[in-house]
Amino acid sequence: MQASVVELGGSEAGAAVWPRLAAAVGEWLQAQGLAARDAIVLLPFAQHIGPARRAFAQQPGWAPQLTTSRSLASSLGPSLLAAPGQISLDAAMDAFTADALLAGQSWAQTLREHSDAAYLAARAQMVETAHLLARGAAQRPPAQRAAWFEQVRQRLQAGSGPGELERALGLVALAWVMADDRPAPTDTLFGLRPSAWIVLEAGGPDPLAEALMTGDVPALRLVADFDLAPGLSPATSLDLALCDDFETLAEATATAVLQHLNAGRAPVALLAQDRVVVRRVRALLGRQGVPVLDETGWTLATTPAAAALMALLRANLGQAAMDDWLAWLKSPLTAGWEPAPLASLEALCRRKGWRQPERLDPLDLPVWHRARDLTAPLRGGPRKLGAWLADLGRVLRALAPLTAVEGGMPLLEALWVSRNPWEGSAHEALIGATRLSPAEFLAWVDATLEAAQFSAEPEQQAAVVITPMARAVLRPFGALVLPGADAATLAAPVPRLGVLSDADAQQLGLPHAAAERAAQAKAFAQLLRSPALTLLRCRFAGAEPLPASPLLDQLQAALGHPPPAWQDARARQPVQRAAPGTRRAAAPARLPATLSATGIDALRNCPYQFFAGQVLGLRPADEIDTEADKRDYGTWLHAVLHRFHEQRRDLPGQDDAESLRAAADAELQGLDEADFLPYRASFERLMPRYLAWLAEMEAAGQRYEAGELAQRQQPFDGPLADLVLQGRIDRIDTTPQGRLLLDYKTGRAADLSAKVKTPLEDTQLAVYALLAPGEGALQAAYLALDEPEALKLVTHVEVAETASTLRDALQQELSEILAGAALPALGEGRLCELCDMRGLCRKDDTA
Repeated sequence: MQASVVELGGSEAGAAVWPRLAAAVGEWLQAQGLAARDAIVLLPFAQHIGPARRAFAQQPGWAPQLTTSRSLASSLGPSLLAAPGQISLDAAMDAFTADALLAGQSWAQTLREHSDAAYLAARAQMVETAHLLARGAAQRPPAQRAAWFEQVRQRLQAGSGPGELERALGLVALAWVMADDRPAPTDTLFGLRPSAWIVLEAGGPDPLAEALMTGDVPALRLVADFDLAPGLSPATSLDLALCDDFETLAEATATAVLQHLNAGRAPVALLAQDRVVVRRVRALLGRQGVPVLDETGWTLATTPAAAALMALLRANLGQAAMDDWLAWLKSPLTAGWEPAPLASLEALCRRKGWRQPERLDPLDLPVWHRARDLTAPLRGGPRKLGAWLADLGRVLRALAPLTAVEGGMPLLEALWVSRNPWEGSAHEALIGATRLSPAEFLAWVDATLEAAQFSAEPEQQAAVVITPMARAVLRPFGALVLPGADAATLAAPVPRLGVLSDADAQQLGLPHAAAERAAQAKAFAQLLRSPALTLLRCRFAGAEPLPASPLLDQLQAALGHPPPAWQDARARQPVQRAAPGTRRAAAPARLPATLSATGIDALRNCPYQFFAGQVLGLRPADEIDTEADKRDYGTWLHAVLHRFHEQRRDLPGQDDAESLRAAADAELQGLDEADFLPYRASFERLMPRYLAWLAEMEAAGQRYEAGELAQRQQPFDGPLADLVLQGRIDRIDTTPQGRLLLDYKTGRAADLSAKVKTPLEDTQLAVYALLAPGEGALQAAYLALDEPEALKLVTHVEVAETASTLRDALQQELSEILAGAALPALGEGRLCELCDMRGLCRKDDTA
């Protein structure tokens, strides 16, 4: 039966559409002689039911049933649960069923053997295709589905269609859908016989409603859509804001919302076209105490509960780094634990640069062993999904309640930790039979959380509603605000089609690019029915120009002029920039308790750096690096040479090359050998050069005496008598000329030679000399280890005299600081570029 069509007007105000709709429905039903109380009006969204009811309440007689196609189908009875092997529309679970279906396909197993990643991608495409076809079939009358399935088969088998792999995946997906003998959730709709089907089109057609109107029941299509055509006279108060960057866009959006609220246009709809901007805007509105209702929700994987759970699983499944453990130990899962031991544990790992959690196992750290013991059930080999979930539940019960964290309860439900599947369902069968490795279980949890949606509890009497553009159509908002009206953001979404091409989808009546563009254009045009509409867009994406959305261009062409410019009502407060000048500080009667060569270098390089780092004790947190760097190599090399010489002195007569290599192997314990491989190769090249140098020095009478010697001295007097000078001497040798202080260096010998060329500029060896134990003649030198031909000794001439001069200069400078002398920021060049305190002295802002 051909449906009647009634146009509900052009771009008139949305509030006028509902009375016209109610009047048009009443007139048509009366003209057709149909009972209004038995007619069904299908609306695009449930939010339209309220304004529709108010409009029909103003009409005499019975009102028809007002609902949506989804709500109506749900009210007519529950859908049957998927049995084992059937499609559940849960992508993470259906992937396991897809595995079973593909197990009998030789081509799929060949693909799996060749590349596991390619197989997983193909499996995901197959599941996506099956879901698309299942939803497409449900939108067609039951009598027409067999013919439609045959049409799908022909498209998949056509030589001009997808590739061979895609065709095979599509055919398996089609067979999977066709084998499901459950009635579709929409079958109850096709079995209904109301007096009339009445469908409102606003924001594009609904395929299911279109199918319902093709039967033998009288039907009426109410079209509220219109095009952006020349001569358009919108009912809205329209303005457009142009912004140069993301933060300006967010601030202008929040300001526009507040301006509408202050003008009495409430509630305001904030259209979630650009979710990143909207999150920032919501934070800005929260600072102003504006109550917000978010109708869009967000992926469950982005909630704090999911972040805490994923950190826990990453730490315990597979080869976890120390960062993974610290992430979950600092998460809400350890709420209630003493914070001091956790802070000490993190500080230890950062100070030592430990990346492997196993380095902590031998230590007496109660908080670490508590964490390891509580999570022990998650460690181990493959097991069935049900066992994984039972072990996960056991661990979570031993930790702080996840239900107290935002998103915790829906997370536990989505992962089947707090509930059990129905007996005989596909979920029960898959949970009980699917065997997963730790990596596969982690991937399943991640996929499940990514697919699930979470919506926070609505705030009471929300003044701002965050909603998608399509769902804002014909709703009684006081104003609409749309950030992101640019070509990158206000663009039609690309439909997910699995293995089908866009041409296939269009031919089969499935979502396709052209339909998505048309629906978005209609929804955008509907925004012009609102009382007020503010559009905002960025003109740049970074440094690249960002054009306007084609829809904005169409709107401008339809209006015949650009939209009026948005007026920012914020009060502007001029601020006169004042040059801060050179930053300086003073520390009267305050000095560090200990001083090292590093601190002395800081004082000589930049007094303000000394003040911030040594007096105040400020320093950046040590990073737990993911890869070894040259500093790690230097630390390791110092330890190797110390171990080698200590063992060589205590156990003489061993083969030096074997002993040095054994020392290297011993110090490599706890490090990532693959990560350290380039530096180990460098060490192998160093070994023969070092042993040759050692033999030459020993032939001249030089002998190793001690290494890695931690020393503390009090070389000052008067008010500085309690100040301790401390340091660690790499190595002390005895020679016929007296004691020799050696400092190992992996830098270039030329740089070291330039450093000692002016002895008073070399702080490190002078400090070694002040710290050296014993009396008598003293020498000092750097040993350059990375020279390509042979190791080179770079001697600091007359180091004892330099040390005495350094001590006297420090006595005077530190006394002046103690008396209140200024500590200005005098650093220059590279010293400033590498300074951790640069943000404090604000030298970059100095005029």
